Amino acid sequence: MTSTPNYIAESVRRMKPSATLQVAQMARDLKAQGRDIISLSTGEPDFRTPRHIIEAANRAALDGKTSYPPVHGVNELRQAIASKLWRDNNLTVDPQNIVVTSGAKQAISNALVATIDPGDEVIIPAPYWVSYPELVTLLGGSAVVVATTAPRFTLTPEQLERAITPRTKWLLLNSPSNPTGSTYSAEEFRMLEPVLERHPHVLIMTDEIYEYLVYDGVQFTSFSSAVPSLRERTVTINGVSKAYAMTGWRIGYAAGRADLINAMAKVQGQLSSGANTPAQYAAAAALNGPRNEVDLFVRTYADRRKASASILSAAPGIKCPLPDGAFYLFPEISALIGRATRSGTRINSDECFARELLAAEGVAVVPGAAFGAPGFFRTTFAVATESLLEASLRIKRFCESLE
Repeated sequence: MTSTPNYIAESVRRMKPSATLQVAQMARDLKAQGRDIISLSTGEPDFRTPRHIIEAANRAALDGKTSYPPVHGVNELRQAIASKLWRDNNLTVDPQNIVVTSGAKQAISNALVATIDPGDEVIIPAPYWVSYPELVTLLGGSAVVVATTAPRFTLTPEQLERAITPRTKWLLLNSPSNPTGSTYSAEEFRMLEPVLERHPHVLIMTDEIYEYLVYDGVQFTSFSSAVPSLRERTVTINGVSKAYAMTGWRIGYAAGRADLINAMAKVQGQLSSGANTPAQYAAAAALNGPRNEVDLFVRTYADRRKASASILSAAPGIKCPLPDGAFYLFPEISALIGRATRSGTRINSDECFARELLAAEGVAVVPGAAFGAPGFFRTTFAVATESLLEASLRIKRFCESLE
């Protein structure tokens, strides 16, 4: 009997599926079966895209702007991005040094495809967004994961120095962070500057997609703004998905030095071409327009964040600090490892905790191991307040039931 050949590439077989998408699908499947499920797994605003942004896309489509766009992006959007970078981040960027992508994830992917050779290393502080290491290993690179510590979860100069080797290609930073919400201060960024100055072969990629989602007076600082001496080696990644409730519009962007941006556009030209044309005009309207609704979103998130964290902090075995930014809580449950459910199942990991929580209480969360941080789990507070509070109470009740 002839065996069926395995056509799937080894690099893809080694890839882990996205844990956040897996948990979200599991929650949808259970809901379809009639279970009472509340999913706190997916980082997606529960608000509608502001009307003036939708109207801009509608006008663009009615005006016939539905053809293939330039690979780098339409001029109107690249001008809007350049203006935003100057207005919000004190960065002077030529629109020619900006590339528009189908979401910020594609911007990150393009940068890695354009630069990673087999054996190259990318330094990724943990906890990290689930896709970072998988994208690196897909390309034959090596993800050098550096574990940071609670409650700040920020990379120290000493950790960075130890992680750099002659094969290091990138340092990948995310602020505000998914999953922790930690937001680097300008001073914390500047502390990394001497180390990076000593290693001029290291590029810096900074994922700033949660820029506008900061709380309690925390000041967001772009890495390039805080460390101007390293601007030539930095690629800034951002987009409109999170702040403007535009996840489905799929518009991200990257700004940086011309050779890197052109290489990223070259990759994009072969893989996918330009991003959705009407959505680019919608994104331009978002960046050029008022932020009243975004400010309302942020105030709502801030209230939910405190209310949910208060409930979780009262649960036995949970430590739940308030995050600086983004829209996630990242509670620690190390004290619950080794406890047992009433049915006798031993909680031997955060994955087990998430699985048993879903089975017992119908709440879907993402285990911390998916983010390189065993002993934690992630929830989102970008869900309706009533559902969030109910889910938080269910998590507390589950913790109280453990023996």
